Amino acid sequence: MTGHYIMSMDAGGTMTDTFFVDEAGRFVVGKAQTTPEDESRGFGKSVEDALKQWNVEATAIFPQVATGIYSGTSMLNRLLERKGRRLGIIVTAGFEDYFLLERGIQTYLGYSYQDRLKVGTHRHNPPLVPRERIRGVRGRIDLFGTEVIPLYEHEAEAAVAELLAKDIEGLVVNLLFSYVSGAHEQAIKAVAEKVMAATGKTVPIYLSSDLYPVMQDFARLNTVTIEAYAAEPSRGQFQKIADRAKGFGGQFELRVMASHGGTISTEARELARTLISGPIGGMVGSKYVGRELGIDNVVCSDIGGTSFDLGLITGNQFTTKSQPDIARFVLKLPLVEIDSVGAGTGSYVRLDPISNRIEIGPDSAGSRIGMCYEEGGVDTPTLSDCNIVLGNLNPYNFLGGEVVLNKDRALQAIKERIAGPLGLDPYDAAEGVLELFENHLRNEVYARVFGKGYAPEDYTLFAYGGGGPMHVAGYTKGLNFADVLVPAWAAGFSAFGCACADFEYRLDRTLNIATASPELAPAAFAAGIEGIAAVVNAGWTGLRTKVADEFAKSRVPTERIVYRHCLRVQYVGQLNDLEVELPFDTIRTADDVRAIVDRFEEAYAKLFSRAARSPELGYLMTTAVVYGTCEVMKPALPQEPLSGETPPAEAYKEGRKIYRGGKWHDAVILEMEKLLPGNVVNGPAVIEAGATTFVVPPATQARLDQHRIFHLRHLDA
Repeated sequence: MTGHYIMSMDAGGTMTDTFFVDEAGRFVVGKAQTTPEDESRGFGKSVEDALKQWNVEATAIFPQVATGIYSGTSMLNRLLERKGRRLGIIVTAGFEDYFLLERGIQTYLGYSYQDRLKVGTHRHNPPLVPRERIRGVRGRIDLFGTEVIPLYEHEAEAAVAELLAKDIEGLVVNLLFSYVSGAHEQAIKAVAEKVMAATGKTVPIYLSSDLYPVMQDFARLNTVTIEAYAAEPSRGQFQKIADRAKGFGGQFELRVMASHGGTISTEARELARTLISGPIGGMVGSKYVGRELGIDNVVCSDIGGTSFDLGLITGNQFTTKSQPDIARFVLKLPLVEIDSVGAGTGSYVRLDPISNRIEIGPDSAGSRIGMCYEEGGVDTPTLSDCNIVLGNLNPYNFLGGEVVLNKDRALQAIKERIAGPLGLDPYDAAEGVLELFENHLRNEVYARVFGKGYAPEDYTLFAYGGGGPMHVAGYTKGLNFADVLVPAWAAGFSAFGCACADFEYRLDRTLNIATASPELAPAAFAAGIEGIAAVVNAGWTGLRTKVADEFAKSRVPTERIVYRHCLRVQYVGQLNDLEVELPFDTIRTADDVRAIVDRFEEAYAKLFSRAARSPELGYLMTTAVVYGTCEVMKPALPQEPLSGETPPAEAYKEGRKIYRGGKWHDAVILEMEKLLPGNVVNGPAVIEAGATTFVVPPATQARLDQHRIFHLRHLDA
């Protein structure tokens, strides 16, 4: 019997989570410390931690795994640490200083509003490719795809030869308006292949017109460069994980979570779409659980060891950004809108030497946890140290007891580094740090919801990640959400979300075709129908072919692919476009174009208010989008019978004190796995699992439902 399990993993900056679900919907989550140099080692330990809960060996389960999905940070870390491939780049002559000049916006990404206003505080990124390995070649195709200056092939030949002599490991080609016509880029590729044949040195060639045929040349250059610099080398990491799975007897194809919310093969051509995959899994999982529970509006909040990630789902849909920024690079690829807006539980806590104010992060101890973990080699206290000092964390329960933490060492660090210089009691200092942290998170949640014109009362907040359950009571207090949900598997929720994702490719192509308003300019609207149909239909057809080619790498037949067709549309003259899904795959009549306009107007009114609509400007269809989806096995939510409100006796553990509100409280300590659906826990209490800790402070209450999801309620609200 094979094909009855789903396996997904999330290799975060601190922990690697592995999630298994069987055909009945039963699941387990394993956790181990991340091993960045070889993620397959952390994956193997996480697998063992998960499957011991079923009392089975990995070799008994992996032959029956139908689907295996990866998400992680290896690609992003390679970019942040500047440990990618040695590249050469060819651009249109005159644009060789792209990376030195950048766009203005890229010099202040991640800055506060005040610093954005001060040009003197802006700084340029260290270039991924130095100026000495960038060459310009003359030749020009205009915005209509017409060749106005022939390509100077002799310059291309010299450029390739010079770059090969500099021992490059890959060649990137990014020319102006190549998204309209890739003829010149293809010509450079042909020249490069001849030069390589003559010199005997061959390196991979990356053409922007092949990989990301979209407008805005600087963002496109960043994207293609990162594809070659960081994404391609990550295939080796994926292969190690796949090999580890095969060593356990796995026969499945490993897929990876992509930025648009679907999963793609590790053999996919455009692998940079997987640059940020872990947090996306949490968003996908929240959408899936919300749909199963009939909850349309969700605030997704994920606290890990390094960051606090926040996103909104409205009407059971998340927003997709077409030009996101990642690691201070403006990119041109679709990304589920999710923001890293705060620190994680491993973030360092310091005093500013000038102002003597507490600073949290942005750097983190990651898998080294904090001063409480002697083997970690950390010399600065972290938020985890504060939690263990205050009794929130059990030093003998971290990773189910595999790692024992030193509470005394954490207390000493807080005394010396924080409490002493401030003249505070160490427990008051530690609580003050956590209050500062949770107030910051609360403000960010408030800003994201109210900033969109919504109210918390219309949303349910999901708290997950290893640190989410520990701090959720603090950052939701006073916000009056319709409900606050904490899944019992919160620590592995992003891995769970990966298993909820479709096997799906999404490809984009720039069009830039305009139409007048059908109501305000009917004659001009009618005159443009034929041209619009020709351009959009050709774009969709080409993208469908490319999607089918990607699925073919996984031996998925075309008849199993379900396509969705979208357009990104904006008012003529405005800068921001919106994505609208269409119920047809070919434009045939004026009614089809009118349907595009109507759907855009509806989406625009929801986002910016009905009064902001400007049909007199006309409409610009900027980008054709095609999604191709293949149905795959997905997990089911647990469904257990309800019991009484009182937890069973075997759920209680030895009690301990927790520090809250400037004093010690006798807290009830419970084992999460032994709680029954229907049980109600009143604070002060701590609910412990091997992979996470759920803190229920005084004046709060947690109820476990039949899906093993806790509902947190503030009794003093």
